Amino acid sequence: MKNQVLLHLSLLLFLLIVPIVAQPFACDTKASTSQFPFCNTSLPYEDRAKDLVSRLTLQEKVQQLVDSSTGISRLGVPKYGWWSEALYGVSNVGRGATRFNATVPGATSFPAVILSAASFNESLWLRMGQVVSTEARAMYNLGLAGLTYWSPNVNVFRDPRWGRAQETPGEDPLVVSNYAVNYVKGLQDVGESNATGDRLKVSSCCKHYTAYDVDNWKGVDRFHFDAQVTKQDMEDTYQPPFRSCVQEGHVSSVMCSYNRVNGIPTCADPDLLQGVVRGQWGLDGYIVSDCDSVEVYYDAIHYTQTPEDAVALALKAGLNMNCGDYLGKYTENAVNLKKVEESVVDQSLIYNYIVLMRLGFFDGDPKLLEFGNLGVSDVCSDEHKALALDAAKQGIVLLDNNGALPLSPTATKNLAIIGPNANATGVMISNYAGIPCSYTSPLQGLKKYVSTAKYEPGCSSVKCADESLIEAAAQAVALADAVVLVMGLDQSIEAEGLDRVNLTLPGFQEKLVEQVVDATNGTVILVKMEEMP
Repeated sequence: MKNQVLLHLSLLLFLLIVPIVAQPFACDTKASTSQFPFCNTSLPYEDRAKDLVSRLTLQEKVQQLVDSSTGISRLGVPKYGWWSEALYGVSNVGRGATRFNATVPGATSFPAVILSAASFNESLWLRMGQVVSTEARAMYNLGLAGLTYWSPNVNVFRDPRWGRAQETPGEDPLVVSNYAVNYVKGLQDVGESNATGDRLKVSSCCKHYTAYDVDNWKGVDRFHFDAQVTKQDMEDTYQPPFRSCVQEGHVSSVMCSYNRVNGIPTCADPDLLQGVVRGQWGLDGYIVSDCDSVEVYYDAIHYTQTPEDAVALALKAGLNMNCGDYLGKYTENAVNLKKVEESVVDQSLIYNYIVLMRLGFFDGDPKLLEFGNLGVSDVCSDEHKALALDAAKQGIVLLDNNGALPLSPTATKNLAIIGPNANATGVMISNYAGIPCSYTSPLQGLKKYVSTAKYEPGCSSVKCADESLIEAAAQAVALADAVVLVMGLDQSIEAEGLDRVNLTLPGFQEKLVEQVVDATNGTVILVKMEEMP
C-alpha cells in the first residue's frame, strides 16, 4: 500500500509540474537576425515580407509553400504548422501546433455549427469567435497552439444527406453569410486598439471554395465530383458566403475545394482564385488548398500530365499554399522546367508571410506583445463555459410541444431515459472537435433533477443493428411518469467522407421509439441528435 501511495503521489506531481514551453518565434531581439528589415516593425508588412523572400534560395522557398513549413533557421525563422482548426472551439485536429496536455486538458467547445446557426443570433456568433480566439492565443502563449485556423466552413447546406452538414450554418446563403462574417470577425479582430485594422488576433479561413456539398454518395466522391453550376446559381447560392467572408469579414484566408466546377478543379481555376477571390473581392491574405487537392487532381482525375504541371497550374491560378506536400516536392523542378516563374512563387510567399506578420509572428517574443498576458486561466473559464451553454440553449429547436414541456422536477417521480444517444458524450461535439472542458451527457444532466431515473440504451449503437435491447427498454418505461428518448446519429452514419442515402433513423431505432411509446402511459419526449431534419 505504501508503494501504491508513493506511485499515486508521483503521478500527481507529474501532472502538476508540466513545463510550459513558449512557441518559437521569429525576430528574437537576442539574435543578430533581428536586425534584418523583415524584423523592423516600423516598415509596411509588404516591404518586410519582400525582404524576407528576397533572402531565400529556391530550395528554401518551396518548403515554405506547404502547411508544415520548415522555416529558415539561418535567418532565425522557425518552422511553422499552418493547419489548425477552430470550427467551434480550439481543436487538436490538423498538423499544426495545437495540442492538449495536463496544463490545458481541454478548451471551450461550442455546439456544432448547424445548431449554433439555428439561434439566428449574430452577436452570439461574434462572441463565440472572440472566445475561441482568446483561448487560441492563450494556448499559443503556452506553446500549445498555432495562430492560423482553417475555419469556418461556409458551404451552403443544399442536401440534408450530406455528411458534413453538421459543420455548416445551414441552407440559406444569407444566414451562412452572416454567420461567416461574425464568426470571422470574432476570431480575427484585435479590438479598438487596432486603428488600421490590419493586425490579427488569429487568422481565419473560409472554406471550401466552391460549390462543394458532396463527400461520398453512392460511389460519387468529392475527389472526382464535377459540379455543373449555372452562373445564376453560383451568384445566388454558392458564392455569397465567400464573398461576405472576404469583403465584410475581411478573412485572411480562403481554402479551395477538392471538386471541379464546370470541369475545372477549383484549386487550378484562375478565374475563381486570381480573378474572383483576389481580383474582384480583394482578398487580403492567402489562398490554401484543401489537403492534397493538388495531388488529387493529378492522381485521381489525371487533369495534368505531370506533377510539375499540376503545381504550376495551381500557383499560376492563384494558389499560395498547399495543405499537403505536393508543392514542396515538385515546385522547384517546375520552375527549373520553365513551367512557372520563380516570381509567382515569391508572390505566394509574400501573401503567406504578410499574414504571419499581421499576427505578430515576426515581432519578437509574443509574451511581450498585445495578447502576451493570456494564459491557463483564460481557457475553459466559467464565463466561456456559460456562453457555450447559452449557445446550446439558443440553438436547440423545439419542433412540437403539446404542453408536455417543461417537465416539472417535483412532479416527475419516475423518469426513464432511453436511447443510443441517451448517455452520449463525444457524439455531442460533432467533427473537427477538440477536447471539451468537460462532458455532461443527457443522462447525467437529467439525473441532476431525478436521481432515481432509469436508463436503458435500447440499442448497442446508433446503427441499432439488432432488436435485442428493445424489450428491456420497453419494460423500463412501464411505470414512468415521463420518458426521454434520445435517438439520432453519430460519426459512423454521417461524417466527412460519408454521406447518407436516406433521411430515416438507422436500423431498429424507429421500432425502439414505437415500442417505448406503446409501453408507457407517461409523457414521451423525443430528442434527436443529428444534423438533418
